Amino acid sequence: MLNTLVVGGLAASLLGLPVLGDPVPTTNPPAERITMEVVTVNGSGCRPGTAAVATAPDNTAFTVTYSDYLAQAGAGTAPTDFRKNCQLVLKVNVPGGFTYAIRQADYRGFAHLEKGASGMQRASYYIQGTSPTAVESHNIPGPMSDSWQTTDVTDMAELVYAPCGEVRLLNINTELRVNRGTSDPKTTSFLMMDSTDSSVSTTYHFNWMRCE
Repeated sequence: MLNTLVVGGLAASLLGLPVLGDPVPTTNPPAERITMEVVTVNGSGCRPGTAAVATAPDNTAFTVTYSDYLAQAGAGTAPTDFRKNCQLVLKVNVPGGFTYAIRQADYRGFAHLEKGASGMQRASYYIQGTSPTAVESHNIPGPMSDSWQTTDVTDMAELVYAPCGEVRLLNINTELRVNRGTSDPKTTSFLMMDSTDSSVSTTYHFNWMRCE
């Protein structure tokens, strides 16, 4: 799995990382609109009622939006605030004759990191009954106070599809961490992935195949 990181609007190429294009589907998405249901929500970063899922009108992707996903460290924070995580279990209702894999995941958020502090975003996902993807981690160094974006892409040859004709749940695991490091203890650093900004959401891109 390849991954890229964009911090403060800088292109990945400026950071010496590969620049990845849009995911290329193996076949056209189904014409019938897919739906998704949140089965369970668990974790300090996504208390019940703070995570929402929406599918794209063209069935190419779905987004997860959080409303209270914030890790922080420094003045005024609790010892456990430096790490937040979220485990989502989703039911993907797929039209007959199709199956899917997750080709690409785009994560977005905002960070305020004091000099000497750093942040980390980590994620993995898997379809029930299959092997989890590798856990991809992205380090975000301070100082910065800007938006951030990370992208994880799975090679076409490594895509894992849901079994045809079976209902399998999709598991998504994410994590945010903030390390105060050598920053001034009177300051506070944070890393967030919530919907304070309407553009902040996580997007998962489908790869579709027909079932024979």
